[in-house]
Amino acid sequence: MTWNPLRVLAMALLVIPIAAGAATRQQELDRLLTQYHQLRQFNGAALVANEKGVVLKKAYGQANFEWNVPNTPDTKFRLASVSKQFTAMVILQLVAEGKLKLEDTVASALPDYRQDTGSRITVAHLLNHTSGLPNYTSLPDFFARDSRVPYPVADFVKRFASGDLEFEPGSKFAYSNSGYFLLGAIIERVTGKTYAQAVRERIFTPLGMKDSGYDVTATVLPKRASGYELGPEGYVNAPYLDMSVPYAAGSLYSTVEDLYRWDRALYEDKLLPEALKQKMFTPGLENYGYGFSMDPLKLDDGKTELATINHSGGINGFSTRIYRVPASREVVILLDNTSRGDKLKPLAAGLFSVLHGIPPKAPRTGIRELLSQTLDKQPIAKTIAHYRELKATRPDAYDYSEEQLNSLGYQLLRTGRAADAVEIFKLNVEVFPKVGNGYDSLGEAYLGVGDKEQARVNYRKALELDPKNANAAAALQKLGTAVP
Repeated sequence: MTWNPLRVLAMALLVIPIAAGAATRQQELDRLLTQYHQLRQFNGAALVANEKGVVLKKAYGQANFEWNVPNTPDTKFRLASVSKQFTAMVILQLVAEGKLKLEDTVASALPDYRQDTGSRITVAHLLNHTSGLPNYTSLPDFFARDSRVPYPVADFVKRFASGDLEFEPGSKFAYSNSGYFLLGAIIERVTGKTYAQAVRERIFTPLGMKDSGYDVTATVLPKRASGYELGPEGYVNAPYLDMSVPYAAGSLYSTVEDLYRWDRALYEDKLLPEALKQKMFTPGLENYGYGFSMDPLKLDDGKTELATINHSGGINGFSTRIYRVPASREVVILLDNTSRGDKLKPLAAGLFSVLHGIPPKAPRTGIRELLSQTLDKQPIAKTIAHYRELKATRPDAYDYSEEQLNSLGYQLLRTGRAADAVEIFKLNVEVFPKVGNGYDSLGEAYLGVGDKEQARVNYRKALELDPKNANAAAALQKLGTAVP
């Protein structure tokens, strides 16, 4: 081959802008994540990739605040409900092997289960949250009374996953951890192995996910992140949770690196035949498939929408998000150990915006965080007055979204200040009169102060604005009120 310096120079000019563009994109991604971290809205590990591979893989903040141990890309985080996609995969593998059918009933898969309801619920109903089973994590006082108690699977099923149905299976969507708990029990009975063994042998080991597993508190697990919550005075240790409680609905741990291996494997047929794999990604009611949601994600230009396959997770001290974009083979994986699930969706939208050449929105301090600092030091009327003043005089300085006041109200409810929570939720429905969730929360607060009539009024309003609000419908039924 003849040496041609002009050809070499031309090739160099073609390569340099591409490399520079990739570096700039990586810097913009890092800058956005750093901004979120500096505002204490993200503390964890992130991975962003496109069809060519990983664009950014980096960790932010501390895995353990007490020992100043930093997060790293191979830090292990509890996945919470991101675990559900692995449970769904094992179930579909058993279907592919002829050991189970999607049409099988719970009563046939678990012979000791109550026949009257179990004969009406199918495996498919459990997978796509249309079973009608009450969600055990929504039961009154569940976390205060039961979340620290270790339960054998069979005992938990009888006590918390065998309730009377809230609706006819298949007719409605209502997210139910109870349904995925039952899927774990079915996996154990069909395979003769524990749920943890089944997931490890069928998914983690074949994919080389060596840093993933079932989180057992007693195990000495290298590089496991501790879980925290952000309170008015700073970070506090998250409440203890026995990991037998979330089980197949949310007890797995992993890393951003291992979840990237999982993402790439879902484009292949190594784990599951293509036809069955597509069932995972076929949206049913509320756009939920089998262990995944199929929802559009709007980017920060307010126009561009990406068709995503996604799931979120939240468990004591941890929040997780995985967004997959099959059309471009892009993925954003966010694992946080400070309970900032409220910020992961806008962060993901910003990261995808960078990938698509759209300027990302800079994060803003939430108004809840600011108001929380004086919540215990002054009457609630002063807190409300402070909110009104800030919103009028500094409308762009803080995040005033509906979720901010809603979370502030629940902060009061959790600390026994139901009357004050009523006032905050009343303010929220005043500012956001068209959002049904605010009325649902106000109804709950009125129940907390014993005002059942006002609770009914607000639950009805919640259903009027959002007829799919299963929580409001269930609350009205418990109050002996006909559902509109």
